Amino acid sequence: MAYGNHKLAVAPMMDWTDTACRYLHRQLTRSTLLYTEMVVADAAIHGDRKRLLGFDTVEHPVALQLGGSDPQKLAEAARIGADFGYGEINLNVGCPSDRVQSGTFGACLMRTPDVVGACVAAMKAAVSIPVTVKCRLGVDEQDTETALDSMAETVFGEGADALWVHARKAWLEGLSPRENRDIPPLDYPRVYRLKQKYPTRFIGINGGIQSLDDAQTHLGHVDGVMLGRAAYHTPGILGEADHRIYGQPDRPLSYAAVITAMADYAERHIAEGGRLSHVTRHMTGLFHGFAGARRYRQILSTDATRPGAGPEVLFKAFEAVSLERTEAAA
Repeated sequence: MAYGNHKLAVAPMMDWTDTACRYLHRQLTRSTLLYTEMVVADAAIHGDRKRLLGFDTVEHPVALQLGGSDPQKLAEAARIGADFGYGEINLNVGCPSDRVQSGTFGACLMRTPDVVGACVAAMKAAVSIPVTVKCRLGVDEQDTETALDSMAETVFGEGADALWVHARKAWLEGLSPRENRDIPPLDYPRVYRLKQKYPTRFIGINGGIQSLDDAQTHLGHVDGVMLGRAAYHTPGILGEADHRIYGQPDRPLSYAAVITAMADYAERHIAEGGRLSHVTRHMTGLFHGFAGARRYRQILSTDATRPGAGPEVLFKAFEAVSLERTEAAA
């Protein structure tokens, strides 16, 4: 399986998994695969590339997720991403937002696997790094058995290196994007059956996975597990990933080192014209389950948003935390 040892990944999440978020996650885990927010192919080609695609080299392994349905544009965007240094290009075939539907890409592409296949083929021809797809089980009234099989057969036939499957349908009619993250029922066994059909292909699973315990259970059936909101809202769970998922030596996580690294990052970000809150907004859940976590969040939510706020706010917030586990105090 040439794709790599990507047993665990943090899902691409719009408005969340920007470079500051990924920098935080990389302080917690060295091995987990990280994804960008979805970047539309046209934006990658014509937009502010440094703002849209820039990242810190410490984020590796990091993948760029693209949105689009035009093979030539996606190929060009993939080349741009590869030149920026990303280690993987992923095609979004799962996002149900209105904006994505109006552009005829994202989850609505579940209806046209031939188009997805053409996009994969074009991107594979354009870059030497892995090209992967992230999809749903199906959309609307589709039969998830035939829809997912058709997508997998097509993209693997065109050379896709991996298929990550969000184990829910997307309902493009009648549900909002937010509702599509929760209301369609999860069907993990459907993804397991896909893996049984493609034993030599990389199949990853996503959707509603809350813990590393859950991840380890899924890894008994598929090749990779993708955490989404659980990794974002409680990023501390990533601190045990290198040991529990990747079998590396068990080293206690130094939260003081994490805070120091993020303060240094924030200082650079502010020097380049950014604001402290651009960084700290991703850190509010870092001490979930610790005594003092509530006070920590209060300091970040108030002090970090004030004009001129600097990295010292992070140290002040950290002082409120007692590194004792107490879920009731979270």
